[in-house]
Amino acid sequence: MSQITPKPRLRLPRGSGLAFICALILSCVLMVIYALPLAPGGPIDALSQSDQSAASPQSSDSQTQDKPQPFKPRTLSVVMSGDLLWHSGLWDSAAQVAYETGRGPYDFSVLFGPIRSTIESADLAICHEEVPLAPEGVEPSGYPVFAAPQEVAAAIAETGWDLCTTSSNHSLDQGFGGIETTLRKFDEVGILHTGTFRSPEERSTPTIYTSQEGVRIGVVSGTYSTNGIPLPEGQEWSVAFLDVEDMISRAQAAREAGADIVLAAVHGGEEYVAEPNAQQLEVAEALTASDAIDLVYGHHVHVVQPWSIVNGKWVVYGLGNMVATPPFEYRRSHEGVTARFVFTQSPEGGFVVTRAQYIPTLIDSYWAGERPVLRPVLAALASGEGVTSDLEIARIVTHDTVFSLGVPEVPALGPEGDVPSFDAQGEPIPAAGLEEG
Repeated sequence: MSQITPKPRLRLPRGSGLAFICALILSCVLMVIYALPLAPGGPIDALSQSDQSAASPQSSDSQTQDKPQPFKPRTLSVVMSGDLLWHSGLWDSAAQVAYETGRGPYDFSVLFGPIRSTIESADLAICHEEVPLAPEGVEPSGYPVFAAPQEVAAAIAETGWDLCTTSSNHSLDQGFGGIETTLRKFDEVGILHTGTFRSPEERSTPTIYTSQEGVRIGVVSGTYSTNGIPLPEGQEWSVAFLDVEDMISRAQAAREAGADIVLAAVHGGEEYVAEPNAQQLEVAEALTASDAIDLVYGHHVHVVQPWSIVNGKWVVYGLGNMVATPPFEYRRSHEGVTARFVFTQSPEGGFVVTRAQYIPTLIDSYWAGERPVLRPVLAALASGEGVTSDLEIARIVTHDTVFSLGVPEVPALGPEGDVPSFDAQGEPIPAAGLEEG
């Protein structure tokens, strides 16, 4: 400790002693403080350290922040299902279930029960609402001019679907009022939608779903026809048609709005024909050639159609029916397939398909006296539920149809199959083939 040599005693003027003494004492105190070494941990040093730590991170934190973090790709799983084609047998059966359960006028839980886990497990589940919901005061009706019960919207949401396409040859079965009712009921239950619209502004606004990981996926759709029903005068924007340039333009708008992935849903083909027609092939070629579109899939023909890879992108020509009760002789239209794709982010930011899976489905025949139940074929065969012979036929026919254009087949993967593979440069390896699930 430093020693301080005492100063010579001073003589004080009269009348100023007290003030002078106080001043002298204060000066001495200050001299002592400034004479002390500024050792670490002293009052001044501690204050300066506190200020510094508040202004900048510690060196270890800085090193951590400066160190490049390993790339962790985001993923998104999406399932797309076939037509929701609401024949009267479906809601008649739902009314019987509701009588037993007491759940409203219609209870579709038995119909969708077996498939629910598949739909709910996806980050994004997309349905195709083939027909409009009945406007207020209109009774539900089936073929040929459809009007499904309004309760269908709640059933779709409860099953786990997040988004529905609505452009089809039946979009105008109930006029513009059917479009308004369908979209309003979807809004009420939180289902996104695209394909039909209530205003020009709604049509020009991209439909984009954002996953929990922040992956944004846009969907565009278009139909080949409205069965000869003209578009409402002054509302020609209310239905999206199968116009390649328009679909690409809307896909580009979705990209500009922030979509990481864009899917194109095509409503076309020849009914009950398992091979894609010339229009389907041409549309798939044109859409996949666009950088704005990542995958193309289709509805309308009511039977399963092949899968393919065009311009390096997956094309699902036809998903068949998800639900329907057609006459028994149209047995193939009881079959459907649910598509499941996993998209994985590359280090450059784009997304590629790292897993492709098809899930064959079969709906029990209402006209054969069975209560309609939508069954994943492989799960039903494993559990012994449903009609085994029908399920086995559906499994074989669906498999042979899906692979008829030469898509490579890979063995079924377990849950670990969702973990993407990467090459030496850190790029995700796209799925080389299709698996059954």
